[in-house]
Amino acid sequence: MGWDWGDLTDVPGVRVGHAHRIGGGWLTGVTVVVPPPGTVAAVDVRGGGPGTHETDALDPTTLVPTVDAVVLTGGSAYGLVSAHGVQRWCEEQGRGFPVGPPDDRGAVVVPIVPAAAVFDLGRGGDPAARPDADMGYAAALAASATAAGDRTPRGAVGAGTGALLGQGRLKGGVGTASLRLGSDVDLVVGAIAVVNAFGSPVDPTTGALLGTAFVPPGLERPVRPRGGPTATGPDIGGLAVPPPANTTLAVVATNAALDPARARRTATAAHAGLARAMHPAHTVLDGDTVFVLATGEVPVETPEQLVRLQAMAADVVTLAVLDAVLSSRTTTTAGGEIPGYLDAYPSAEPPGAGG
Repeated sequence: MGWDWGDLTDVPGVRVGHAHRIGGGWLTGVTVVVPPPGTVAAVDVRGGGPGTHETDALDPTTLVPTVDAVVLTGGSAYGLVSAHGVQRWCEEQGRGFPVGPPDDRGAVVVPIVPAAAVFDLGRGGDPAARPDADMGYAAALAASATAAGDRTPRGAVGAGTGALLGQGRLKGGVGTASLRLGSDVDLVVGAIAVVNAFGSPVDPTTGALLGTAFVPPGLERPVRPRGGPTATGPDIGGLAVPPPANTTLAVVATNAALDPARARRTATAAHAGLARAMHPAHTVLDGDTVFVLATGEVPVETPEQLVRLQAMAADVVTLAVLDAVLSSRTTTTAGGEIPGYLDAYPSAEPPGAGG
């Protein structure tokens, strides 16, 4: 590809793992984000059809402000059972809220593992082929096996394996990106997105990606395709009979120090990144959900700094969505071949890009 917008794992201590199955009726998977111990978390759910687990535990008024992992899964509500496998992995590592006897609280832990699901049932042919606890465990194990500097696989991997968008006419998937606040500041904000939206990322008149205008200055922008959609790609701009469910999920991570209330406000701001990159967003047919993880290394001391951080969160979600669209190539589903954006609009691919 002709662009590199960074990675969620550029946030120190954050790891990502995928597990998935393709073929034999399968086209689905799980993505797990494992942050450093003590990471504060929050969530904002904007879609009208969410499938979530343990998101109430992230309310700023609840007891435990931290999480041990975040699970993004296929399989709709059925796939949320994959969080149980991630909990099992966390328990084996001694990660979780200590609830043991007074003289040894850490003897028993309860891992805090929120999760959210996208709808991909039957896209491989078998509606019963969906993520389970073992697949969640495998994704957590994959995250633990990564090292600092490893790049996160994107495209049709993990929870994005069966993802579609543009009313089922374009291949979706996983994308990731990161931004830094200036060259002399240590603040990092990253995001990973699983893009499985009812809305389209494509301008129906030009075929250009809607989020391109919001790529921050200094970063390479996707190339606008030559010609319109009738010449270079499928008609994915108009309304069709909608698929039964969709959803875009994102995890934003930062090394900033945020309390749960500020983390929640940052999750709210980050949703703007989805709306910039797809139209429409946050529909009743989507379960759009954004998690925020704050590892607490860099102080955020003024309202102006917080606003800057929140603007970066929205920008990095836009980049992660764009990355998912650009990284996802043509896939065979139970309904036939679904083109990736760069397969539908090949003139948008930069010269020399590897795809």
